[in-house]
Amino acid sequence: MVTPFPETSEWLCIGQIVGAHGLRGEVKVKPFSDFPERFTVAGSRWLRSPRQPQPYAVTLVRGRFLPRVEQFVVTFAEVSDRTAAEALKGAEILVPASDRPPLAANEYHLMDLIGLAVYHHGERVGEVVGLVNAGNDLLEVQLLDPAQEARRSVYIPFVPAIVPLVDLAARRIEIDPPLGLLP
Repeated sequence: MVTPFPETSEWLCIGQIVGAHGLRGEVKVKPFSDFPERFTVAGSRWLRSPRQPQPYAVTLVRGRFLPRVEQFVVTFAEVSDRTAAEALKGAEILVPASDRPPLAANEYHLMDLIGLAVYHHGERVGEVVGLVNAGNDLLEVQLLDPAQEARRSVYIPFVPAIVPLVDLAARRIEIDPPLGLLP
């Protein structure tokens, strides 16, 4: 069966292949998604790599989570040996942006938070550049220092008491950090 190519210019990168696993074509995947079914439920996915920048369809056959290394091992129907699996190292696993799972109130997709401006008492203090899961989610915020044009990152707990406002439409987050969290 040929998988139809989605009519989209927007993709979500849900993970990256970090290497081969075993001799039968399995690959190790670093996930960028909080939805494990993206790596365990069979179906169509797309790959994009520096060698082939145009996404192409593959079929996920099965996958399993390796908790110790926080990676998935997945099998694609089109990859049958270690050499083919090694050739995929660095490739991104994609799904069409329209395949976003629905979220509950006050839940956000990581891709929507990256790049948001961060404000404290109405003054812009930085920009969200990442999210770290360390028991609870931490926003990685790259701080702006207009006096020195220097930039450094701080980690802000992504909890309502410290991040009371996320306005995706305005591309901004308001924070109310405890004393000492910001320099």
